[in-house]
Amino acid sequence: MEAEQIRADAAQLASFGYRQQLTRALGLWSNFSLGFTYLSPVVGVYTLFAFGLATAGPAFIWTIPIVVAGQFLVVLTFGEVTSQYPIAGGIYQWCKQLLGDRYAWFAGWFYIWALLVTIASVAFGAVPYIGALFGFTVTSGNTKVIAVLIIALAALINLTGVRNLARIAVFGVIAEILGTIVFGIIFLAKEHHHGLGAIFHTSGAGSGGYLGAFLAAGLFSVWIFYGFEACGDVAEEVVNPSRRIPRAMQLTLAVGGVTAFFITVSYVLAVPSFGDVISGKNGNPIIAVINAALGHAGSKVALTMVIIAFVSCTLAIQAAAIRLIFSYARDEMIFGWKPLSTVSARFHMPPGAVAVAAVIPALMTLLSAATVARIITFAVVGIYISFQLVVLAALIARQRGWRPSGAFTLGNYGMWVNLTAFVYGVAAIVILSIKTPHVAGAGFFDRWLVPISAAIVGAVGLVYLFVFKPKAVVRPDARADDGAGEEPVEAPVVPAH
Repeated sequence: MEAEQIRADAAQLASFGYRQQLTRALGLWSNFSLGFTYLSPVVGVYTLFAFGLATAGPAFIWTIPIVVAGQFLVVLTFGEVTSQYPIAGGIYQWCKQLLGDRYAWFAGWFYIWALLVTIASVAFGAVPYIGALFGFTVTSGNTKVIAVLIIALAALINLTGVRNLARIAVFGVIAEILGTIVFGIIFLAKEHHHGLGAIFHTSGAGSGGYLGAFLAAGLFSVWIFYGFEACGDVAEEVVNPSRRIPRAMQLTLAVGGVTAFFITVSYVLAVPSFGDVISGKNGNPIIAVINAALGHAGSKVALTMVIIAFVSCTLAIQAAAIRLIFSYARDEMIFGWKPLSTVSARFHMPPGAVAVAAVIPALMTLLSAATVARIITFAVVGIYISFQLVVLAALIARQRGWRPSGAFTLGNYGMWVNLTAFVYGVAAIVILSIKTPHVAGAGFFDRWLVPISAAIVGAVGLVYLFVFKPKAVVRPDARADDGAGEEPVEAPVVPAH
């Protein structure tokens, strides 16, 4: 039955003009695992917990259900689109099918740069925990070396094919969920310094106006709850993608939301002094809690779990970037399309795309720490802009007569879900643009770095778009009719109705 399904999936892909080149080997669990390790509650919580608590006090935890609710509307929108158009490259392909080449190119432009920056930021963020595990002092020099090694390891695994990617992703999910549940229970049992009512209090944070502080702390949750789109990025490697990908996306966000809320509560209640974190006296409360609750041996186990989460997260984000680059290049939409979309006969992966998804983030990590910090500020807003370009494309396509016809649809609720998701996403982008933290006394550029960086990326993308006028043309040997040696044909777009 699975062989029949795979043949049906290949026929569905052929209806979009592409022949099966990647290995179709992912089921629901492995597809969910990829999205979950990209979303990675542990990476998000361990990276920004101190910021959230210092900015809005323990009540910052309520940003989690708000952001999860908003993102779930986006998940539902993505589910409808990917169910009808299960093609590798996700956001780029969804926008192409809904609104055409130029719009898709621009949406994918934001997304690819956000992915590449996020790869660098996650690899960078792993280093303090590696230093704590092995007992060495983290410096600028060893941070760069270790970050590059993490990116290179992820590239090596990704190059060897989707089956190895799936194995590592499943292992990462098991380690992350078990670690979250087990260690959270231990923290609540052994380092329970506050009652549950503490999460309803500010503890003196946000003295200049709590609403502004709470919105700023929302960056904690906004930074965590994306990655579900990676389930659709690998659509050509999923068996029965029209049904499984929407489920995997929903499962990714639901499980991620529950585990993130639980581990965050356990850490909040285990922090001895909220005032020390808010004042900046305790700049890394998580490591202190781990050491106090677990002791020397237990803390080593916990830190190992954290590092596994960081590495598997880097791997998953890089996997999404590789598929996007491949999908662009297969349509001859970017410079160097031929080496970037040539698939290895041995691994069924495009080595050129793997190289780009490794080299560019590695080069970013070699810049000065201040420059890396500035680049990283673009990551989340770039993701959110590309998300909302998909939601907007779905809204416009609906007005033009598109009616979702995949295995997953929202029926009569589709328009309202799309519209509400768009309002939420625009609000999130505005908050990211005006509330992202900066150093006290920073100049105009640093204060408004997020919108400025987004504007620069957008402007460069527009220049490329209007100068080179990219048009989707499937390279001959990737065509569904296997027309090697023939003139390339335009990539077909399924009519939006």
